[in-house]
Amino acid sequence: MTSADPARPATPSRPVPAAAPALSRRAFGGLAGAAAAAGGLGALAAAPAAAAAAPPQPAERPFRATPGRRSRRPNILFILGDDLGWADLSSYGASGIRTPHLDRLARQGVRFTQGYSGSATCSPTRFSLYTGRYPGRTRGGLAEPIADRGVGLEPGHPTLASLLRDAGYATALIGKWHCGYLPDHSPTKSGWDTFFGNFGGALEYYSKLGLAGEYDLYEGDAEYKDLRYYTRILTERAVDHVTAAGRDKDRPWLLNLNYTTPHWPWIADGDTAESAEIVRRIRAGDRRALFHEDGGSLEKYRQMVEDLDRSVGEVLAALRRSGQEEDTFVFFASDNGGERWSYNWPLSGGKASLQEGGIRVPTLVRWPARIDAGQVSHEPVVTPDWTATLLELAGARPDRRYPLDGTSLAGYLLRGERPAERDLFWRVRGERALRRGEWKYYRGRDGRDQLFHLTADPREQADRAGHEKELLARLRAAWEAVDRTLLPYPQG
Repeated sequence: MTSADPARPATPSRPVPAAAPALSRRAFGGLAGAAAAAGGLGALAAAPAAAAAAPPQPAERPFRATPGRRSRRPNILFILGDDLGWADLSSYGASGIRTPHLDRLARQGVRFTQGYSGSATCSPTRFSLYTGRYPGRTRGGLAEPIADRGVGLEPGHPTLASLLRDAGYATALIGKWHCGYLPDHSPTKSGWDTFFGNFGGALEYYSKLGLAGEYDLYEGDAEYKDLRYYTRILTERAVDHVTAAGRDKDRPWLLNLNYTTPHWPWIADGDTAESAEIVRRIRAGDRRALFHEDGGSLEKYRQMVEDLDRSVGEVLAALRRSGQEEDTFVFFASDNGGERWSYNWPLSGGKASLQEGGIRVPTLVRWPARIDAGQVSHEPVVTPDWTATLLELAGARPDRRYPLDGTSLAGYLLRGERPAERDLFWRVRGERALRRGEWKYYRGRDGRDQLFHLTADPREQADRAGHEKELLARLRAAWEAVDRTLLPYPQG
């Protein structure tokens, strides 16, 4: 066992280890559906009770399964932050940011130190979650991110929501969709029974004006007027939804809760003067106003992240009051790495890059009925894995016409299994990356192939390409083999 405290983030002198010995998980049983392809997964390490500055753990608990335990299929509360960096939570080492509710969630389940998003920007990651496949398998997933109203997630493509609905789940999406626009694309056309939120990639938090100056708050496919602070509105809706779902104990449910916080513009609750100035610029035709390139600060970012934390805390409290906490699988992560005010140490890069800072994100999982509390996993996992995992837990079968690229983690989390090794693959326009075990192959926009040993060098500064030429060649060939199966990017 490493002597490093597993609840602390990596530092230059103490990198995050790649794996740790297995620990206690409750046995899993009674859930139908086949697992997706096997993956290279390790084990869970014990986490201390406190998220920060705890002493090294004296010993790790041995794995103890509990045969014969059964449970109803879980409800699924899947929460995404927006542009939240890997170390922006205090449980991941954030400086000056306090996130007690998310830290508590981490202590109650599993905190992943090497959780990855499916891509480096908003909409491709959402495609990878909803379809369980690489974004490049669909035309809409090639947009990084979607801005053209002519592309989106095609209604005929099976999704996490449509497959779960077919398996008997009630499905809802509250918050940011960003997988296409009306009239052709909508959550309600892709498997969600109900939708309340915004279609685009960003909006001004009070006026709900989007990048083109359009109003962007909808209930179903109809505009819904509410000029209060957006994070408040989404939280109220989520609380009401979870409360109402608790009245029907016989039907499991999926809720995708997609916050826009802390995505730009950098407007905290109460910043009405800053909101009014951005609205004025939007209405004057300034197409860059929402990017807020002349605004924001570390203090404003802190306020937004802490508001996100409070909001998640309110939803989790409603879940507890409703009596559904024990049987609900709760997931929290970000859709990609952090942006200009984010804290990513020790990672390099940020949003839109396939360096670690662009794709490694905080990732938390809790299911009290089946997963022991107080655990930390150093195992690499990526967004499409969670699609495959949730389908297995729900007893839903993937559509064989659209094979999943993700790997189910159910056996890892719940039965202590260690599946075979697999590669993690990413592609964005101008960049490529593939992770195999502790090694990462990366080509940036300069066209130079690089190789990094992420356990020793999570900051990706020591290029080992010249020392490991055969390994580099193998990883490059593996990346190119996957790439040949994907759609090409449009020219221009």
